[in-house]
Amino acid sequence: MSTPRIKTILVTGGAGFIGGNFIRMFLDRHRDVEVVNLDKLTYAGNLESLRDVEKNSLYHFYRGDIADEAFVRRLFNEWHFDAVVNFAAESHVDRSILGPSAFIDTNVRGTMALLEVSREFGVERFLQVSTDEVYGSLGPTGKFTESTHISPNSPYSASKASADMLARAWWKTFGVPTLVTRCSNNYGPFQFPEKFIPLMIANALRDKKLPIYGDGMNVRDWIYVEDHCDAVDVVLYKGKVGEIYNIGGGNEVANIEMARLILSKLDKPESLLEFVKDRPGHDRRYAMDSSRIETELGWKATRSFKEGIDLTINWYLKNQDWWQRIISGEYQDYYKLQYEER
Repeated sequence: MSTPRIKTILVTGGAGFIGGNFIRMFLDRHRDVEVVNLDKLTYAGNLESLRDVEKNSLYHFYRGDIADEAFVRRLFNEWHFDAVVNFAAESHVDRSILGPSAFIDTNVRGTMALLEVSREFGVERFLQVSTDEVYGSLGPTGKFTESTHISPNSPYSASKASADMLARAWWKTFGVPTLVTRCSNNYGPFQFPEKFIPLMIANALRDKKLPIYGDGMNVRDWIYVEDHCDAVDVVLYKGKVGEIYNIGGGNEVANIEMARLILSKLDKPESLLEFVKDRPGHDRRYAMDSSRIETELGWKATRSFKEGIDLTINWYLKNQDWWQRIISGEYQDYYKLQYEER
């Protein structure tokens, strides 16, 4: 299939961490494309992360729910999108254990609504942004490939796997030109401070305990958020319709080692570490094989982990007002849960 001609694009969940970074990058890279950001503005959505693009004439924001099919259809009728990139998702594993329904509503029903309306309006590309968590847990060796059996272990990952399967079904049954990307753990600027790295930074800076699940030896493959956004853009324009692309940073780090590294860089004592009860169904290790996207599409992560973590820590040091408002403001109750490793 030829490269799509995209003049209007719908980015769902664009007020979130990854979606916001993607919009910022996309507007800078594609200066003739109208970008519509649809976000429900739940607790993790923050328009402050997009203040620098608000005056861009190509950027437009709508508040709404992707599961509201009638609303989504009205939006499509107004804009006639050429492409959809679906970042919108409930994404916290602990919250999915406490209340799975919201995850089914957004991640499954919401994705289906987007697919249905995309089918009606004949979009050229529908990119479903997924996660390595759909694969389940790895042993001490090996990596997830695109052919790895789906084996989700939490309501969150099950809902994301379901959305991936819907995308495949809408391609096979209705011909909707879908693509799926599955990425490893993201980190970088504007990440909501319930997530692992910003929580460790925020707690260390306030001399508060850094909670570590279980023995702390759960391993995650980390990727700087700008590298992920670049990969999504590459797949959108160059990916083969109906296919899945793994995106990884190639940086496997155990949680306890990540926490120690952050404490060291902030010159804080390891006595701040606190081991807490492990979460149910806690996956032991993730690692992504990104050879397909590298070989077929020429993409590879460019930020080294050392560079990325330094940039991230420096950003949180320079923007303490941003995360302090979240921790102490109207969403402080959300922040009280243990961290999310994403």
